[in-house]
Amino acid sequence: MKLKIHKQDGSATKKNIDLNEAIFGVEPNDHAIWLDVRRIQSNARQGTHKAKERGEVAGSTRKLYRQKGTGNARAGSAKSPLRKSGGIMFGPRPRTYGIKVNKKTQRLARRSALTYKAQGDAVRVVEDFSFDAPSSRSLQALLSAMELGDRRVLVLTSDVSPAIVRSGTNLSKVMVRVASELSTLDVVAADVVLFQASALASIEKHLG
Repeated sequence: MKLKIHKQDGSATKKNIDLNEAIFGVEPNDHAIWLDVRRIQSNARQGTHKAKERGEVAGSTRKLYRQKGTGNARAGSAKSPLRKSGGIMFGPRPRTYGIKVNKKTQRLARRSALTYKAQGDAVRVVEDFSFDAPSSRSLQALLSAMELGDRRVLVLTSDVSPAIVRSGTNLSKVMVRVASELSTLDVVAADVVLFQASALASIEKHLG
């Protein structure tokens, strides 16, 4: 598949670039995508939830009333989960939600997600660009010139560019990532993936 390369002002050049079929033309695997997205979201959970059980709440340990002769059920402690001030029965405890997915499956998931974007005409390529200083207005102007102003856009750069990253911070529908750190969730969450030309080479290195 061939795509036109755009300039920083959004206009198309006469240059074309071939998308690697090993990345953008595979047989998509929906289950691999699901597994990898689940892995990312699960690993992001803190798991610090905690509720106090009957052995942890504050309160007296004295017997509330005598065992026999009252007509009521036996009651041994005010900290019983059955009491209003008692502990929580089977409450949540700190735990890790992280799961593991094979690296081959993770790569297949990213290739599958990128293939879906290529099939849906949701991949764009722009010449390498940089900003002298962070400028959300300049980045928004580039996206608007490419008719992407109102869409969720994932911008992929070949290396870390603080000015571009900070330019996208104030744009609610723009994510800026380094191509080598691309995740399946990033691709799935975006409407359009915008590559810098050199970022494609980085993607081929990591996923090809």
